[in-house]
Amino acid sequence: MSSYQIRQTPGDTEWFRSARFGMFIHWGLYAMPARHEWIKCRERITEDKYDQYFKYFDPDLYDPREWAKMAKAAGMKYAVFTTKHHEGFCMFDSQYTDYKCTNTPAGRDLLREFVDAFRAEGIRIGFYYSLIDWHHPHFTIDYIHPRRDDPDAEQQNIGRDMAIYARYMRDQVRELLTIYGKIDILWFDWSYPNSNGEKVKPWMKGKGRQDWESEKLIALARELQPGIIIDNRADIEQDLWTPEQYQVTEWVRHKETGELVTWEACQTFSGSWGYHRDETSWKSPEMLIRMLVNTVSCGGNLLMNVGPNARGEFDSRAKAALNAFADWMHGNSRSIHNCTMAEPDLLSCLPPDCRFTQSQDGKRLYLHLFAYPFGHLLLRGLAGKVDYAQFLHDGSEILMTEGKVDHFSEGAAKGDDLLVLNLPVIKPDVLVPVIELFLK
Repeated sequence: MSSYQIRQTPGDTEWFRSARFGMFIHWGLYAMPARHEWIKCRERITEDKYDQYFKYFDPDLYDPREWAKMAKAAGMKYAVFTTKHHEGFCMFDSQYTDYKCTNTPAGRDLLREFVDAFRAEGIRIGFYYSLIDWHHPHFTIDYIHPRRDDPDAEQQNIGRDMAIYARYMRDQVRELLTIYGKIDILWFDWSYPNSNGEKVKPWMKGKGRQDWESEKLIALARELQPGIIIDNRADIEQDLWTPEQYQVTEWVRHKETGELVTWEACQTFSGSWGYHRDETSWKSPEMLIRMLVNTVSCGGNLLMNVGPNARGEFDSRAKAALNAFADWMHGNSRSIHNCTMAEPDLLSCLPPDCRFTQSQDGKRLYLHLFAYPFGHLLLRGLAGKVDYAQFLHDGSEILMTEGKVDHFSEGAAKGDDLLVLNLPVIKPDVLVPVIELFLK
């Protein structure tokens, strides 16, 4: 069994650390302008203009059963859906607002269809809920609000009451956690109590736990769904640390205690979370696989985002990315699911340009080849510890020798602790080949 001690938190994170791979879905009215989910903020769009998207939102090709099948094929074990993003538009039939999908030409509860479809495929359900709401009349104007540059912005704040908005959030979270059955993850987003060094007027300051009344909000969620996993973005530490859009290189630790924590890297296929028609920085298939492997090799989960278009479909680029995961995971998922960072004494044996993951029962070690070597792979420190070796994708044996490289050259590597894997010259037709080592 894995010897790593992980910080205990209120939620049930054991299944989560076995799942390792999930789908994030950012979908809302911003799919219609198709140039970033923060468009309302970035372009300072007024409510009247943004209402055009509400008026014409009609995802007539939406079929979450197809989404769920693609997620399952890609090896994703859970999915997190944006019930409401910063624009304030609700993708569910909330009784506390008219600004919701059932009042658009869509005319139906899009969240309900998602839940039913993904649950039918055995995929656990997570809800993203934005703490920010640029539509709500009581959400005060701050330094990232679309109305921040209006000449009368300060006057527009008069009469706005964040306590009323905080109650609105609790009402909606109660809906989300009572109407749709068991919910496994509640993903709040996000707090910004500091101004990031920007010079802003006092009335434009950012928002944090006091503004959201986070203690009440989290207590409500825990009451309604005991064991639910909640992230840390409501400005109160909970179950899940969520580094965003960068590649973690070691297990995330608690800043004060140094304990290992449950963490999840949230990443995008391209530069945006929402559908962006003209975005060009799409990651290559090999980069995507490496990101997944690297994350699990550091004891974390990968939450990979898809931004559906305004018709309710994943576009061809997103489908290609998901297919890349599906092709690789078909033969190699055993090195991801139910795996974690290798034990410390094994990590010291890791060759260059490789990553280890290890089964949580400790019996199998998975060696991911980021760069394919010529002829031999040297594993110092593993002599006498490996019973059998094979390529994971096809189960084909890899011959081993110990103590030295079986080669006529006088300069061939030697050593009592040396395990040598004898590899074929031609790299297997796999983006990242994996060698499965059965430990003695």
